[in-house]
Parts: sequence; C-alpha cells; structure tokens
Amino acid sequence: MLEENTQCIASALRNSIINLDMIPKVVYQDNGRAFRAKYFTDDKGFTELGFQGLYSKLGIETVFARPYNARAKVIERFFKEFQDGFEKLLPSYIGSSIQNKPAYMMRNEKFHKSLHNEYVPTIEETIKMIDMWLSFKNSQPCPNAPNKTIAEVLSERKSQNTDINTLDDLMLATEVKTIQRNGIRFLNCDYFDERLNGFKSKVLIKYNLFDLTSIKVYTPKGEYLCTAERVTETHPMAKLLGDVKDYEDYKQKIVRQRQLKKKTVESVKKYLETKDIKLLDTELETQNDLHPFKSDSKRVQTLFKNNSEKYEYLVANDPNNSWITEFKNTKEYQLLYEENIC
Repeated sequence: MLEENTQCIASALRNSIINLDMIPKVVYQDNGRAFRAKYFTDDKGFTELGFQGLYSKLGIETVFARPYNARAKVIERFFKEFQDGFEKLLPSYIGSSIQNKPAYMMRNEKFHKSLHNEYVPTIEETIKMIDMWLSFKNSQPCPNAPNKTIAEVLSERKSQNTDINTLDDLMLATEVKTIQRNGIRFLNCDYFDERLNGFKSKVLIKYNLFDLTSIKVYTPKGEYLCTAERVTETHPMAKLLGDVKDYEDYKQKIVRQRQLKKKTVESVKKYLETKDIKLLDTELETQNDLHPFKSDSKRVQTLFKNNSEKYEYLVANDPNNSWITEFKNTKEYQLLYEENIC
C-alpha cells in the first residue's frame, strides 16, 4: 500500500491536472523519499514486473531540486505568501514555530487573549476560504507579464480536455497479490469475483487511491482478468441476532455460493466421462443430505422478549404446551389478559 505522503502527492497532482485541464510536460520537485517512490518514478525491478511509474505513464519528465538548496525550491516562496496572507489571518492560527506564535499565545498577554476569538473553521469552510484567497491571489499582476493578471495568463493556456476517467486509470497503483480461498486479501478486506474462483496464483492488482470499493485484476503478463468487488462483512449470527438487512445479506451470499458451486460443477462435467459424471452427482447428493440448508426452520422458538410474547407464540404454534396452563394461573396473565376481557 502506498504511504500517506505518496497518496497526498498523487492527490495534489490529480487535482492540479483537473483544475488546469492540462498534463504538464515537466515536473520540478523535491528530493524527498515520497517524491522518489516507485509509484511515481520508474524502477528497474518495478519495470520488469510490467509496471510503469506514474510520470512515465502520463508522459511527464521529472526534474529534482538540488539537495539542501532551499533557493532552488520556488514553491517555498508561495508557501510563505500563503502563510502571511492567509494562515495568520485565521483565529485558529498557532504559528509555525515557538518564535512565530501569535500574540494571544504569548505569556502574560492578557489583552490579546481577551480579544482572541476561539473560532475554528470546518474543513468545508476552510476549502471555501482557500478558494477565495486563490481568487484574490490570481487577480494580482503576473510577475512575468506585468500588463496581465495571473488569472488572465492562466486562461490563455491551451486546454487538453482531460478525461477524468482516463486520468484515474493511468493513476492506478499496482501491487502483486496471491489469490486466496476467499479471493484477494488487500488492506484487511477481501475482494472477490467469480472469475477468480479456483485460482491460487499470483496476479497484479491495480487500485484507485480515491475509490477502494473495487480493484482491477491482471495476469502477471498484464492481461485483464476481472474487476473484483470488496466483500462486505456478514453478521455471524444474522439469523438470530441480526436485523432483516443482515439476514437478507446472509441468504443472498448463500445463494451466490451455491450458484458458483453449480457453475463450477457444470464446467467440470464437460471434461468427464459418463461414469465419472454419475459418480460426481452421487457424491454431491450425499453432501447435500449431510449439510441441508433450510431458510425457514420448523423448530419451536425458545427465546422471547417477555412472557406475553411467549404466550402468544405458543398459543399460535404449540397450543398443547404445558407452559400455557402454568402462565394462565399467574397474576401477570390476569393483569394482561383477563382485565382486558372484562
């Protein structure tokens, strides 16, 4: 699984491509470990497995800044402008260091503390405020074109009509996994498709960082196999303790399991002789007799919320039960039923 920093960089790249509607020719970036991850750059062992780095797939050339050279990182200037022109204006700002703390956090600054507003914006509010600040920033004169604003320069760029679905496919991360009994185990979840049934080999999986409800499965040679969906957990006591939704999910999974078994048996029969097919059918009938599944059990219910529920159930399903006679002699029965009759 990709590290958190690598996911953040990939997300930032995706957002910038969508907002600018163009894929850059060159990416100038830091020398940090996350920027040099295999997900972004080509690696010899990585390429031999049939993988390509993200930049290579998008046709982007990479240029890394010189190590330990802050002046080479142009983006640092933007970060400083963002901090001075936006972050410090928020009441929730606490400073980037001990020396850079706001006045209300200083010792003995009672006046500033009394004026301070404890308001903390939500994530949605913060996003809106950042968009407003960016609009203001882009309305300023462009340093490289004094007669135009930054927004005007950006609007003159040539858009590429980038398809978001194609972009997401290109940004899929890839890993090697082995098909297990329950499918493919990934991020503590099982992913399954009926086309994986019976396989126990290594495959390539491609997953979207922004949607982990399904993964795409390929052979080691890069041939597409299927799209495996994430398997939802089933209530272990769905029939007794679960609600209607849990029990229905349980029944549906049992039905799908039987259908898959039947489909597998029918496929195997195509390659067997007549006598082998009869033997297989006999064994399957024996298994069904040993492990019958009954959706509607005929057993008498033994668990009840109260005596009233038990009484009404037994009257309808087991009227000769001795407990009914015993219950009719109790005060609880008289209060519940005889007074209502009168």
